[in-house]
Amino acid sequence: MKKLVLFMFVALLSISLEAQIQTPAPSPFSVLKQTVGLTEVTVEYSRPSMKGRTIFGDLVPYDAIWRTGANMNTTITFSDDVKVEGKDLKAGKYAIYTRPNEAVWEVIFYTDTDNGGLPQEWDASKVAATVKVEVYPMPMPIETFTITIDDMHNNGATLGLMWEKVYVGVKFVVPTVAKATASIEAAMSGSDISANDYFAAAQYYYQEGMNMGKAKEWIDKAVSMNDKAFWMTRLQSLIYAKSGDTQGAIEAAKKSLVEAQAAGNMDYVKMNKESLKEWEGQ
Repeated sequence: MKKLVLFMFVALLSISLEAQIQTPAPSPFSVLKQTVGLTEVTVEYSRPSMKGRTIFGDLVPYDAIWRTGANMNTTITFSDDVKVEGKDLKAGKYAIYTRPNEAVWEVIFYTDTDNGGLPQEWDASKVAATVKVEVYPMPMPIETFTITIDDMHNNGATLGLMWEKVYVGVKFVVPTVAKATASIEAAMSGSDISANDYFAAAQYYYQEGMNMGKAKEWIDKAVSMNDKAFWMTRLQSLIYAKSGDTQGAIEAAKKSLVEAQAAGNMDYVKMNKESLKEWEGQ
């Protein structure tokens, strides 16, 4: 009995000692968080490295479903409904599986996200969307598997997957226009509208090429409430120019230039001078 107790003590001590040892993970875990427009996108994945191995067509076979990383399945979470390569995808969390080939990859968004790699049994009813994307060769090898969110604009971005000398990009669209428009409408229906509210609304309409009449109305109100704000009169000049009012644009740019010089903001001084040179030469 004493020998059994001693054996158990030694075993527990061994486990305790092992638990104290820290070593680097072969495929480190990574979390990528990015706001695209007004939509939150989060990617969670483990990152294997090449380590002298041939990856695609060997370690990762062609025409077989891959976990798209290492360890647990890679996941992506969208805070809003999105379109992925033109296909609807509801807000939520998805496992990302891929089927690599030399020229084209299939990228699969799977609703079951709690898998130790691949599901024990593939369930086609859990496939929320499947898209095909072209393979682009990289000019240099990428040692560690990397997921990126690139080519961002107000209304979308590209989910990039790259490893070895391969890059594939999955384009997705987010509902920024609907969300921003609803936010602007809610703010403009209130009674306490600030100069910054008018400025933000005008700036968004200008950037998106929306109703320039409304953009002009809002920027005029913003400037009337804060006529020393050179960034506001700068936007006013741009909106006037886009609306076809060159003389109004010149007057606003001159005012912005004076205020920017007084504030010592040489970036705005430069931008206004360049615009004045263009507009006064018309």
